[in-house]
Amino acid sequence: MQFFGALFRANINMKKREPLAVEEIIARKKQLEEAESKPKFLSRAEREAIALKKREEEVARQKELQKQLLDKRKLFLQDSKKSDRDRDRDRRDRERERDREREKEKERDREREKDKDPSKARDREGMCRRSRSKERRSRSPRERRSRSREKSKRDNEKEKSEKKDGSEKVSDKDMEKLNEAIRQRYLGGQREKRKRGRRLHERKFIFDWDAGEDTSNDYNSLYQNRHEVQFFGRGSIAGMDVNAQKKQKSEFYSNLMEKRRTKEEKQQEDRRLEGVKKKQKKEAFDNRHWSQKTLEQMADRDWRIFREDFNISIKGGRIPKPLRSWEEAGLPHEVYDVIMKIGYKEPTPIQRQAIPIGLQNRDIIGVAETGSGKTAAFLIPLLVWITSLPKIQSTEEQENGPYAIIMAPTRELAQQIEEETVKFGQLLGIRTVSVIGGASREEQGLKLRLGVEVVIATPGRLLDVLENRYLSLDQCSYVILDEADRMLDMGFEPEVQKVLEYIPVTNLKPDTEDAEKEESIMENFYSKKKYRQTVMFTATMSPAVERLARAYLRRPAVVYIGSVGRPTERVEQIVYMLPEERKRKKLVELISSDAFEPPIIIFVNQKKVNLKYLVTLLICRINKKHIFIFNSTTSSCTLLQYNTLLSSYLI
Repeated sequence: MQFFGALFRANINMKKREPLAVEEIIARKKQLEEAESKPKFLSRAEREAIALKKREEEVARQKELQKQLLDKRKLFLQDSKKSDRDRDRDRRDRERERDREREKEKERDREREKDKDPSKARDREGMCRRSRSKERRSRSPRERRSRSREKSKRDNEKEKSEKKDGSEKVSDKDMEKLNEAIRQRYLGGQREKRKRGRRLHERKFIFDWDAGEDTSNDYNSLYQNRHEVQFFGRGSIAGMDVNAQKKQKSEFYSNLMEKRRTKEEKQQEDRRLEGVKKKQKKEAFDNRHWSQKTLEQMADRDWRIFREDFNISIKGGRIPKPLRSWEEAGLPHEVYDVIMKIGYKEPTPIQRQAIPIGLQNRDIIGVAETGSGKTAAFLIPLLVWITSLPKIQSTEEQENGPYAIIMAPTRELAQQIEEETVKFGQLLGIRTVSVIGGASREEQGLKLRLGVEVVIATPGRLLDVLENRYLSLDQCSYVILDEADRMLDMGFEPEVQKVLEYIPVTNLKPDTEDAEKEESIMENFYSKKKYRQTVMFTATMSPAVERLARAYLRRPAVVYIGSVGRPTERVEQIVYMLPEERKRKKLVELISSDAFEPPIIIFVNQKKVNLKYLVTLLICRINKKHIFIFNSTTSSCTLLQYNTLLSSYLI
């Protein structure tokens, strides 16, 4: 029963088996591919076994290669040995054959002599037999080979000497000199003994040379008649002297070309030479210094030299040429007369490049050190700008505000800019007001209501005046940021951005190539609605300054004066390493001496120094004017003291 039950179950299973569907086959294949693509984890022992197996296979492969190379080498050596043995065998056969021929020849000679005189023949035969046996015993194969080589060599030399051409014979005199030179060189000769005087305490070098030491003349005909290739560019031996080349080869080329050229070609060559002479004269004329040329004669090379002389570097597209003098600036007559009256004889490097850019109504970034003439560099284009606009007279124009604003980081710098602006403005009829801290805001607001063309301000007070409606910037189209890096370092970036938001944006330049084209900008310059011009001067180009420039300037021209990132070269730092008790004495010595001219500024740490004692010490011992500015004084008092400083000594 169990057997039949198992058989029944097997039949049932066989009935259930069916062929696989296509989808199942594809699914299984996909599973296998995924399983194969997945990385398989191997244990450390498995990895070592695989690496060991690879290493063994590599070693076996290298051994097989070495074995093959060794077998090839053995076969090669065997073949070479066989060939050597064959050559030796052939050579020995030839030598034996040659010896047999000699023996036969000698045998025939003996037979002939024997027929003539039998007694002498017998004696000679015995002697020849003995000498022949002796030669055979003494002569080795190597000697025989060397004798045959010497004989063939003598025959060849004899043939060469017979075939020599008669044209190459050396004269008897030169041959004797050549033999004498060879004998002196290799065998030595009699040397003349020089008489030497006795010198006790001196050694003198002999600079004279004997005629026998001259090696320039050679008696060998091979070196007497040296071959020279007649091509241009080959100078004297191992040299490239152009003058020597032309001098030696000019006659050869002139004669050669004279024979080959036709009449028309000769005329064409004459015209070419005239053109070369004119070009050389022009080049000699153009090599003059830029100061000796007119403006029309200046080439690009001259402008590069000019910028290098004044250490000017530029960045940007289509930047105008710098100024060589005030006469070539193309300024209006009234502005030029003001510059001459003030006493500006020559423009400074920053003025030479920044003023032409400003006169084209382009945005500028000037990077120059303090005291390099930056104030006049942005004031002169500003004055030309304002003189082209109508004067502010009506009440409506006064309410719209000034034409230009100048922002400075500190009150002192703003006052300096105001003084320079007043120098120009009084002669040109341009009104200027400074809006700074330390003065009454109401008085400043009253001056602004009367109408001004230029406002000079610090960012904080200017923003305060704008927020309180004392000032409007509706017609402001010229913005100058002086000492922009210091302004941002002092934390005025938010105030500067807020002030710039008060200026209209309807007259901004397009951020395209038109902002660099002189034609399109100057066409707008002579219209009523001018593009806004933004000028930024800084001592360093920090990331914050670059960010501000990208936001408010359009395709600016960047001017660098001096080495970027280096400290100013006009400041000299002297450090004295002294103990604390000797500081005051050294300070009095330095100030009382004439080594340093006033004004002199002393910066003091109030926490460590007794100011009253220091003031009393300086007043009693030094006979000079003194002004003391303390941090505790009010702003108005500080400004008053600063104004007095300009005409006094400050310690």
